[in-house]
Amino acid sequence: MHSGVVASRSAEPRDSRESRNGSPQLDTVSLAIIEQLQQDGRRPYAAIGKAVGLSEAAVRQRVQKLLDQGVMQIVAVTDPLTVGFRRQAMVGITVEGDLDPVAEALAAMPEVEYVVMTAGSFDVLAEIVCEDDDHLLDVINKRIRALPGVRSTESFVYLKLKKQTYMWGTR
Repeated sequence: MHSGVVASRSAEPRDSRESRNGSPQLDTVSLAIIEQLQQDGRRPYAAIGKAVGLSEAAVRQRVQKLLDQGVMQIVAVTDPLTVGFRRQAMVGITVEGDLDPVAEALAAMPEVEYVVMTAGSFDVLAEIVCEDDDHLLDVINKRIRALPGVRSTESFVYLKLKKQTYMWGTR
């Protein structure tokens, strides 16, 4: 993580430009704002402004722009066990043909929290959060395996979650 990143108001840089691939390039102030919010998503804009050297209004504008650009989201992260979801699993999926339709169908399922196309033993990984084993079996057996193009699945049932963080920063 960047620590102690401060920008002065007199030399206020542009908050972002587009890179060659179309994604926003972020300046050090925007990166510092993101880090402040990763530490505490409810941190007041005035406190963030003090930490990064901007006014509360400037921080508010920057945060809104970062949200609008899809650079970040501010969400409440729950522990699935405490809200009634007692079974989590990562499902490795081998696909025949185009991966996109399978990944899109998985992403549309409410039980699927995370979908990533990969290189390696599996073509797609999907993290699933369910109420119980019967619910998980139903999702895998009747919905995922029934998708056109799905050749095989392998499930990795979570026994205990030791770490879940979204603090990778802005390196």
